Amino acid sequence: MGFNTPTPIQAEAIPIILAGHDLIACAQTGTGKTAAYLLPILHNISNLHSPKINTLILAPTRELAQQIDQQIQGLAYFTGTTSMAIFGGGDGMVYEQQRRGIQHSANILIATPGRFLAHLASGILKLDTLQHLILDEADRMLDMGFQDDIMRIIGNLPKKRQTLLFSATMPGRIRNLAKSILHEPQQVSLAISQPAVGIDQQIYKVHDSQKTPLIRMLLKDSNYGSIIIFAGTKEKVKEVYKALRALKIEVEAFHSDLKQAEREEILLNFKNRKVRVLVGTDVLSRGIDVEGVDLVINYDAPGDPEDYIHRIGRTARAATTGTAITLINERDQRKLMNIEKMIERPVPEKELPAELGEAPVFRKPGTFSEGNRRGGRNNNPNKKHKSGHKPAGEAITLQNAEASAQAPKAEHTHDKNNRRWKGKRKPKAGPKGQGPSAP
Repeated sequence: MGFNTPTPIQAEAIPIILAGHDLIACAQTGTGKTAAYLLPILHNISNLHSPKINTLILAPTRELAQQIDQQIQGLAYFTGTTSMAIFGGGDGMVYEQQRRGIQHSANILIATPGRFLAHLASGILKLDTLQHLILDEADRMLDMGFQDDIMRIIGNLPKKRQTLLFSATMPGRIRNLAKSILHEPQQVSLAISQPAVGIDQQIYKVHDSQKTPLIRMLLKDSNYGSIIIFAGTKEKVKEVYKALRALKIEVEAFHSDLKQAEREEILLNFKNRKVRVLVGTDVLSRGIDVEGVDLVINYDAPGDPEDYIHRIGRTARAATTGTAITLINERDQRKLMNIEKMIERPVPEKELPAELGEAPVFRKPGTFSEGNRRGGRNNNPNKKHKSGHKPAGEAITLQNAEASAQAPKAEHTHDKNNRRWKGKRKPKAGPKGQGPSAP
């Protein structure tokens, strides 16, 4: 298949897996993590010659489950090992195909947690022969709220098994999960939260109105072939898609409102170079392995610096090179600071083309415009809240201050029900319906 040299994660993980140890592995995206666990598992299965379920791989998305299944088919072509991808989003026919695959005891099941639980509840799954459990993109599964589903699934698996946990990041909750499901695991950690060295990272400082014209210029005046554009929400994905479509750019939108068949067709067309530009949310940043992506554009800067790593990791995969451009508006300054802190270096800034107008000049985060007092925007003395009242404790205007200084100090008075209480605290009220109680 043309593999001559293992990647670092493969070189370290494969011997551990072959030795039968549990493993917790963390490495940057695009470094060959999938093959790192598939190759030794396929080796073990080929030596057993058993037609029963041997391995369960849990993945966060249907696209990743399908991709792993395709990789198994390629790697296991001459071994006789069988596999079945189990995921939601299809019709009754898809569910029936999955059920038949389970009943015929595919050696490897690749599943999203929700759909696997549905088959588990039906009673057709026999997992007593299972020897390997693999959690791929474990951090993403926790981000998507699958932890309870994962624990329910594990509760139905044999206690004696090999468990492998692969993740692109290693936050505390992943370590806690590993402690609860792994037995004396070996650990492999390579370049956590660092983008591939082959990525040319760039930023443009822009106003929102300059984003789409800039993308048009980038796509028109370059030789970029396959391009992925990341937007923050599916609504923004649709908006960017419409804007680029109006410019006669070969583009497709990828979001959760699409049917499974539509998503598959879009991905296939993108992989086959029938579509040049793919616009999507962060669902595209993990598990979508498309070779030859030349350019990644962050139309909206990601809120989490980890998501930045995953997004730009769609290019420069498998020791290739690529370009990642992030569009930064004034609201994104803090996000940029967090990204640069994580990658431990500044992202080079490119000059905005003159025909797009002047680039914005940003204030440093934590500073305020001239005339503002410490405490932020609410310290504008003449600005009212939505309720129509000025915020409590705000500074008085100069005119009021002068008037206050010149006016004689008045006695503290309280006027209620035509009574005045001067120079003393108001007496306590008596019983209901009566006047103040006597001192």
